[in-house]
Amino acid sequence: MVNHDSPPRPVRTVGLVARSDLQAAAGLLGDAVTWLEQRGVSVLCDEVTSALTHRTQPPVAKDQLPHHVDLVIVLGGDGTLLSMADRIATSGADVPIMGVNFGSLGFLTEITLQELYPTLELVLAGRARVDARLMMRARVTRGDEVRADHLVLNDVVVNRGASSPIIDLSVSVGSKFVTHVRADGLLIASPTGSTAYNLACGGPIVHPAVDAFVLTPIAPHTLTNRPVVIPATDEVRVQPAIELPGDEVVASFDGQHGLQLADGDVVSVVAATPPLRLVRSSTRTYFEVLRQKLKWGER
Repeated sequence: MVNHDSPPRPVRTVGLVARSDLQAAAGLLGDAVTWLEQRGVSVLCDEVTSALTHRTQPPVAKDQLPHHVDLVIVLGGDGTLLSMADRIATSGADVPIMGVNFGSLGFLTEITLQELYPTLELVLAGRARVDARLMMRARVTRGDEVRADHLVLNDVVVNRGASSPIIDLSVSVGSKFVTHVRADGLLIASPTGSTAYNLACGGPIVHPAVDAFVLTPIAPHTLTNRPVVIPATDEVRVQPAIELPGDEVVASFDGQHGLQLADGDVVSVVAATPPLRLVRSSTRTYFEVLRQKLKWGER
């Protein structure tokens, strides 16, 4: 889902965000700041990144950073990118994000260190590849009260607590009841999130250009419960049946936030707008990334 409809916004200010323990990136961050400033681009950093670069310029809080920049560059792994993706979506700033891989797998932070400056050259010239990635809005309601409201890039997971037995979840899509799932949990993934926890749970890989949700049971009690791919035009509703006082059911959102559920709570997921704009590598296709990360074709 590449957005060709509107011209890219000129990049005059860049926000830099690095993983908190990424001391190895300090030198690279300093070089990147110099490179950008030599090209007339201002640079803002969050508190952690500012400390790594030893900048004297006051830092900007992560939640506020999307309001002040035209591009966010993340150095770290997919978790670091997810934390900023949620903040960008919540801000409504519609700022593109570029992930530079310092993690282990990196489906989202796919740009390598060698590709950093060539990709930035394309960004500044307005010729970078930018994907529009489906975001999800997830809410937890308890009666008439909204207990949680999050914008999510990868997945929403409803699963049992560590000491709880198998759980029973009622699942509906739109106005139609789908099934009762007896399992360790249920995962609702976007196409972007299909290569994350969903993949580890046996769910399918969905190309990011497809507007869809994936419903994947986690360790289902019966093998007839299988992953299902549905259009992202309908609301997904999940309601746990919590029978005993010691039972624990938790909803988590992109692995960044969590909430313990009560009997009768409803977890609802819909497609959110606008999508997240993700800067892609100019040298590799989506399938090349899959081959590299999943070691396809290797013995």
